[in-house]
Amino acid sequence: MTGVRIDKWLWAARFFKTRALAKKAIEGGKVHYNGARVKTSKTVEPGALIKVPQGWDLWEVEVLAVSDQRRGAPEARELYRETPESQARRESETEKRRLANQAMSAPHGRPDKKQRREIQRFQRQRPE
Repeated sequence: MTGVRIDKWLWAARFFKTRALAKKAIEGGKVHYNGARVKTSKTVEPGALIKVPQGWDLWEVEVLAVSDQRRGAPEARELYRETPESQARRESETEKRRLANQAMSAPHGRPDKKQRREIQRFQRQRPE
């Protein structure tokens, strides 16, 4: 196989759950092929660099193989290789998010009667 549409390849490589979601991301300008925005009809070829957003992360992958069939996750990972810079950036951002979430403490429960009265008193105050 020499080339496949980019929306089909992203779906086959399991970056998106459906081709419609892949198409929406491509048309929204979120996916870059060799550093430029693309259309859904762009043909993917081995050796190309693709930037794909996935959740909070941005994947930068090199295309190793082309497929238009969706297979299992281990086979899908053989279609691409993530660049070392992308992997390091994703890991550092994940660690930052984890530390930020640890710093925030969740409330221990509903306020008791005294705390509710203090909240109501605070809300009734008018700024002067």
